[in-house]
Amino acid sequence: MRFHWGWIEPVMPVPYVPTLGPVHQGDPLSDLFEAVVEIAGTGRFLPYDKDSRWSDTKPERVLVDAIEHDQRQTLVPTLTGRGAGTVKVHVYGSAPDSLSAGAYLARKLAAVHGAAKARVVWFLAPDQPEPCAQGATRVQFKDFNDGPGQAPDARVLDCKQLPEPERFAVFAELMAADGFAFLYEQMRAGTVGPVLTVLDEGRVAGAIGPMEMMSDPSGRARLLPQYFCVLPEYRGLGYGRALWRGAMHWGHLHGAAYQLLQTEVGGASDRLCLAEGLTSLGFVNQRTA
Repeated sequence: MRFHWGWIEPVMPVPYVPTLGPVHQGDPLSDLFEAVVEIAGTGRFLPYDKDSRWSDTKPERVLVDAIEHDQRQTLVPTLTGRGAGTVKVHVYGSAPDSLSAGAYLARKLAAVHGAAKARVVWFLAPDQPEPCAQGATRVQFKDFNDGPGQAPDARVLDCKQLPEPERFAVFAELMAADGFAFLYEQMRAGTVGPVLTVLDEGRVAGAIGPMEMMSDPSGRARLLPQYFCVLPEYRGLGYGRALWRGAMHWGHLHGAAYQLLQTEVGGASDRLCLAEGLTSLGFVNQRTA
């Protein structure tokens, strides 16, 4: 499958590649589209795929034979899992019927592959009015060339420095829905980088991690996205901001060039990142097809 980049680039408001997610604006986007197609169905990870941290095989693949690509629009479907999996159709197009065409293709492919869910994904430029992006995620960019930002207002500790490490297990169980039970399993197995915490009277009030780096397709060092949460009863006390600033100082100290994140528009992390000076690269929308 060869893409005509001149057809995609004008209707690609966010640097987002199916199965990889948001990427640096300076990455060779046309090459990345070709690369995810080339390895589709092999279960292999590309060397710069952030998801390789969590699995031995790639769970999402492009459905190459079902790609629709012409001068009006490009529809790139992917399949995650089997049986009760999910089909997503990524829509790059500005035609009035682009979204409906993507939704139709998603439903059709879900039936063909026995997938339980069919979704359509589309993108909005960063200058879109905020109400248009409600329910979307915002792609946020932190440039470490601007420095790490302000120092944390509260003491931030590596989880290994906790006076009673077992207290993190309690926090992880309470925040299981936010992924921390899974993360704690990885920490116990020694397969992930540091996790930063903040304490309140000896109790783990919040955490961010793992702190890990990976080279991007152009060889730049990037700080990878983290799990990030503060216990409900400690929110509004500045602990989230302290953790975030601690993470940014860690990234700067370890030579990160940038970080890319996706935050729920209007959510706490979204407001925090905007207040801390991150740049919005645009919005990613999803809905059931």
